[in-house]
Amino acid sequence: MASFMLSDFLPYRLAVVASRMSGAYERRHSSDSGLSVPEWRVLAHLSQSSEVSVREIQTRVDMEKSKVSRAASRLEAQGLVAKVVNPNDRRLVSLSLTSEGKALMVRLTPIALQFQADVRALLGADAEQFEVSLNKLMKAKL
Repeated sequence: MASFMLSDFLPYRLAVVASRMSGAYERRHSSDSGLSVPEWRVLAHLSQSSEVSVREIQTRVDMEKSKVSRAASRLEAQGLVAKVVNPNDRRLVSLSLTSEGKALMVRLTPIALQFQADVRALLGADAEQFEVSLNKLMKAKL
């Protein structure tokens, strides 16, 4: 049997790094926003579009539908997101940012950009190649 070390397994290492980065970013923005990671992902995705279905967000942010739905409900309760139910199929819901949601994204964008700059600085000269490699993995049909 081949030797296997979990600590050397690339998918495991990527998952750990992603979790740590999400947590670090959440600590940076949560004092201003109070948003959880799923809420942040939904809000950030909506800031890139005018109106989006829960299903599309689920696919784009790689979260379970129930997490997206719960995050969207909390954001709606906070007045950050508006929900529109499809009149032909009540199971289909579209989301969009309210003016309060847009204002919050204006406040959070510099925090996100600074966090990204800090991560790139940590990577140093390897940052550009890391981005290239990460893009390959993001596009791969795994």
